[in-house]
Amino acid sequence: MDQTFASAGTGPGIDVGKVAALADEVLDWRFKALPDAARGVRVRDYLATGPTLAGFGTPLLTLDGAAVEHNVRTMADWCAKAGVALAPHGKTTMAPALWQAQLDAGGHGITLASLPQLRVARAFGVRRILLANTLLDPAGLGWLAAELAADPAFAFASWVDSVESVRQMDGALRAAGAECPVEVLVELGGPGGRTGVRGVDAAVDVAAAVLRAPTLRLAGIGGYEGALAHDATDDGLAAVRGYLRDLADLHGRLSAAYADDAPPVVTAGGSAYFDLVAEELAALPEAAVVLRSGAYLAHDDGFYRGISPFVRGAGDAPFRGALHGWARVVSRPEPQLALLDAGKRDLPFDEGLPEPQLVRGGPALTGTAARVTALNDQHAFLRDAGDLAPVGAVLRLGISHPCTAFDKWALIPVLDDASAAEPKVTGLVRTFF
Repeated sequence: MDQTFASAGTGPGIDVGKVAALADEVLDWRFKALPDAARGVRVRDYLATGPTLAGFGTPLLTLDGAAVEHNVRTMADWCAKAGVALAPHGKTTMAPALWQAQLDAGGHGITLASLPQLRVARAFGVRRILLANTLLDPAGLGWLAAELAADPAFAFASWVDSVESVRQMDGALRAAGAECPVEVLVELGGPGGRTGVRGVDAAVDVAAAVLRAPTLRLAGIGGYEGALAHDATDDGLAAVRGYLRDLADLHGRLSAAYADDAPPVVTAGGSAYFDLVAEELAALPEAAVVLRSGAYLAHDDGFYRGISPFVRGAGDAPFRGALHGWARVVSRPEPQLALLDAGKRDLPFDEGLPEPQLVRGGPALTGTAARVTALNDQHAFLRDAGDLAPVGAVLRLGISHPCTAFDKWALIPVLDDASAAEPKVTGLVRTFF
C-alpha cells in the first residue's frame, strides 16, 4: 500500500471509464416507470432521443440536475474555505456517477457503511475509502487484504470501538495472510448514541490495543455527532459540541501514538452539524479533519431543510432540494381525500412525509392546505387539496430524508428543471443497493 487514507494522492478517485460504461446498459423491465420506448435501448441512445418527463409513468423519483450541481459545488466551496476535507458518505446514493461528481469537485474519498457497499465501490475503482463501521466479517477481511495487496493505490481505513474488535480483526487478517496493515480509526461514541467506545479513557485503551496488533495501523479517530441530537435547539447543539470537544481531547491524548508518515485522521460530520465539526476540530494541530456529509448532494424538503447549517447561518447559498416524487391521483373517494399511486415502496417516510408542491402543468400546492397525512405500501393519502388535485392529475412531491429515497430506485431520471412545464430528461442515474 503506497498511500494512507490521509495522503493527498493524485489522479481521479474513481475509474471514470467504468462509470461512463453505465451509459451502455440496456434498459428493461428492471427499472420502474420507464416508457415503453426505452425498453431494449441503451441508456445513451435513449437519452439522445430527447425524452421528457411526460413519457414516464408514476410513481417516479427524479433528481433536479441543476440543484445537484449547485449542492455539490456549494459544499465543496464551503469545505475549502473551512479548511476541512470531505469524504462524502456514498451510502446516501450508492450511485457511482454521483460519487464521481463529488470526487471531481474535490472530494478526498468516499465514505461507506458496509461490506456490500465497499464491494460496489471497488468494482468502480474508488481509490480512497473510509468505512464508517467496524469490519469484523472474516471473509470480508480476507477480501480486503487481497484488495490492498493487489492495488498499491488503494487507500482504506475503518473503525474499531473495542479491544475485542481489535482482537478479532487482527486474528482474521493473520489467518488471511494480510501483507500490509489495515488502517483503523478509534471510534468514540456518546451516551445514547450508536456504536463507538464510551469515554476518552476507554478509547485510549482501544488505541493501545491497535498499536499491539501487527496487522493494524492506528490512523486516527472518528465518530458521528448526529446520533446525539436530532434538532437545532440549544440543548441539541450543546450536546454535539460537547461530543466534538471529547473527540478533540482524544486526539490530544493520542498525539504521541501516531506514526510520522501521515497526519492522523480526525473524522466526524453528517449533513446536519458539519459547521460545528469545522468550528471545533478544524484547528486541531497536525490533523487531517475529514467530514463525511452525504445527504447534502440531494438535500431535501423536510428534515435537512429544517436543520441544515446553512439554514442556521453557516453559508450564504443554501442547498436546494433536488429529489422529487411524482404521483398520480387515482381515487377521490371523499371530498377532501385523494389517493396517490406512490407509497412506502416508492418514497421515504422515516423523517417526515412527502410534501405536495405542484400539479404538473398546473397550479402550485405549496402554501395551500394540501398535505400528505399517511403512506401505505402503494398509496399516499392527500388531504385538503380541493379541486386542485382531480383524478388523473400528476403531483410533484418534495422529499424528506434522501438517505431512504435512493434505495427504492435502481434508475433515477435527472431533469433539467423540475419546475418547468415540461421537464427534459438529461440523465439516468444508476444506483447499486
